[in-house]
Amino acid sequence: MADTAMVLRTIARNVRAELSRRAQVSKGTLVALENMQGNPSLATLVRLADALGLAVSALLRGAPQEPVRVISAEAVPPLWTGARGGEARLLLTTPTPAPVEVWRWRLRPDEEYPSQAHQAGVVETVSVTAGCMTLIVGGGEHTVRAGQIAVFHGDTPHSYRGAGTGTCSLIMTVHLPADPASLA
Repeated sequence: MADTAMVLRTIARNVRAELSRRAQVSKGTLVALENMQGNPSLATLVRLADALGLAVSALLRGAPQEPVRVISAEAVPPLWTGARGGEARLLLTTPTPAPVEVWRWRLRPDEEYPSQAHQAGVVETVSVTAGCMTLIVGGGEHTVRAGQIAVFHGDTPHSYRGAGTGTCSLIMTVHLPADPASLA
């Protein structure tokens, strides 16, 4: 029995170290999450999900849901809150082999959210519904105004920044590559 416990401790330590390395998240953060402690940032959740080849929502998934759900966007807690009052809420993820996440964002003027590169094959769309934003992808800046949509590959570092004088509201979708296990 002592040998089994020692082997399990070794496996746990190695799994934690490898996930920490791949996700660029400290082992302490992983231990805190394992113990249901801490308050992981959106960036941490994205890094963990990418390292595991999952959607962020897969890390947040609870019990199976009813076939039809009606959800108030305000009832969904924000996963990112900016210093000026901006926020990002993950509204839903499609339960398909190639999941799509739907996010609602609000960015105040000059408020910025930098995102690391996601796993290969991720495509993002940004649909601005009010105001104006600057989308920064691979060092290039792109102005996206209300009524416009931007589509880009998310496997390069990118940022969203509020532009103009008012709040920018947008809907962002993250199209993830198909899970190979679900296609088998």
